[in-house]
Amino acid sequence: MILQKGMVAGMASQETPRAIVLEMLLLAEKEQEFSNQLSADILNKYDYFKQQDKAFINRLFTGCVERRIELDHVINSYAGTKTNRMKPVVRNALRMGVYQLLYMDRVPESAACNETVRLVRMRGLGGLAGFVNGTLRSIARNLETLRNRKAPETEEELSIAYSMPEWIVNRLIRQYGRETAETVMRDMLQEKPVTIRMDERLNREEQATLARKIADAGILIDQHPYLAYAYTLQHIDGMYRVPGFAEGQIQVADVSSMLVAEIAGVPKGGRILDTCAAPGGKTLHVAAKLGGTGSVLARDVSEYKVGLIRENVDRMQYTNVTTQVWDATVPDPDCVGKMDVVIVDAPCSGLGIIGKKADIKYHTSEEDIRGLSSIQRKILSVVQKYVKPGGTLIYSTCTWTAEENWENRRWFLEHYAFEPESIDPYIPEQLRCGDSAEGHLQFLPGVHRTDGFYISRFRRCE
Repeated sequence: MILQKGMVAGMASQETPRAIVLEMLLLAEKEQEFSNQLSADILNKYDYFKQQDKAFINRLFTGCVERRIELDHVINSYAGTKTNRMKPVVRNALRMGVYQLLYMDRVPESAACNETVRLVRMRGLGGLAGFVNGTLRSIARNLETLRNRKAPETEEELSIAYSMPEWIVNRLIRQYGRETAETVMRDMLQEKPVTIRMDERLNREEQATLARKIADAGILIDQHPYLAYAYTLQHIDGMYRVPGFAEGQIQVADVSSMLVAEIAGVPKGGRILDTCAAPGGKTLHVAAKLGGTGSVLARDVSEYKVGLIRENVDRMQYTNVTTQVWDATVPDPDCVGKMDVVIVDAPCSGLGIIGKKADIKYHTSEEDIRGLSSIQRKILSVVQKYVKPGGTLIYSTCTWTAEENWENRRWFLEHYAFEPESIDPYIPEQLRCGDSAEGHLQFLPGVHRTDGFYISRFRRCE
């Protein structure tokens, strides 16, 4: 679908890795496609490419998206025309060339320059080839200076160094201090392994056998330090090539997401509602915790999102899960007072997962955060009615902003008959702190071995 929207006539005869990356960047810029999904779709289409070529496409495309602010700053320092005034083909081709020069040591400088110029000519812009060539040659002559820039001091310099919009830099520093802010931004630029949860229906011996099969397939597998059933994978070539995935023995999920099911403390035979459930990772984990007992009702706002949940439920072969299209802001009288656990993994700004979805930082604004905070409160005000007396409500987001997390927690406790409960009994000892004893925890990339994530546990008063 993506290539049909974006590929130009004749592109099929020029399917080189760099030409594909340029088309991906153009499409991401024009259509505002999320880069992780775009990359997955393209790599699936070109599955017949050599693994080396697919790795090159993914590295160059992802790098250009992640480092866009820095790349544009470098280009603007050496080009006679600013990037925002360039033709899209030229702007994105230059980003590709500069990224190769700065960050891809195995690409010769001559190839980074010459192949970029060739791309521009291929796209019918031969008249600008000289401009592109001159700009890249100037940058290539100054690589040592560019690689040895002084440590960033101002927020503008931090924005460039970490390719992070300045308003996000400001927020991070204001909320967490300069040192932690830099730790978070630095981690968001690191390549992330894939984190998986081995199905808890597998015993320890079966999990160990599956881990050996994965390693034998040439995949680097390591156990995560927080949870015994969590592992990180590197050097994978598509999840369906990972032993155990197609058979429903593993699920892709961040450890912070896995901790939602742990902190929920689901009782055997319990009735669980997952209100914003797509793509279904928490639903499946909770179903596993039930051990074949009880029931999980997994809802989301659209048929497309619920379809994603169903796909995962079918693959994992759980029989105690029901799916349903339902807007969480719309009350459901049939659920009032009937749920042992309600999970609200609320729609949020997503600033905690920039390390995996880099373009979030370009598409999110301060206004979005205020609007999302309001939606989150509306959802909480509706679904809290579904919790039985003595039952549990779990609120979580994949972000780190005060408005979406602890300010919503304070608001909720002020308005509804719930009390916070310590999450210490449910989490690894190394994560326990003052906040966790009070019933909530903010995870930060680089500080914790997780995405940026927030979890809060509440108990409905009897």
